[in-house]
Amino acid sequence: MAYRIGSGVDYHRLVEGRDLWIGGVKIPHTKGALGHSDADVLLHAICDAMLGALALGDIGLHFPDSDDTFKDIDSKILLKKTTELVEANGYKVINIDSTLCLENPKIKPYVQQMQGIIAETVHVKASDVSVKATTTEKLGPIGREEGLKAYATVLLESK
Repeated sequence: MAYRIGSGVDYHRLVEGRDLWIGGVKIPHTKGALGHSDADVLLHAICDAMLGALALGDIGLHFPDSDDTFKDIDSKILLKKTTELVEANGYKVINIDSTLCLENPKIKPYVQQMQGIIAETVHVKASDVSVKATTTEKLGPIGREEGLKAYATVLLESK
């Protein structure tokens, strides 16, 4: 098959005392995402989309939270390893479309940097990576700033 499409979603709780990493960028905020790794919700959703496109399972299968190797790991490393797995299976990333759901902080000042980091890691141009954000209009746990969520869709092409 010449093209494969994958979708991914990830959620993390927000807590005090943790850094907030989104899209490979450390963003100043009063809370950070809780997780076994650095809890970068955007990169995790992208990894899941890439893995799903090739029916290779999910991020938990490849980087389990029961393995101390991945404790506090930089999620850019997970994205790099996922990209290597995709390429080893004869595919390459064509483009990524993603959406973040969070009330605060506003990510607009960081989007270009996120696009650059993601693009470099998955071997595409920054213009092939879309990062958007929306609030939930203060509804639910995301609206109460208890957590954040990311969705990602990835198009892969056989090499």
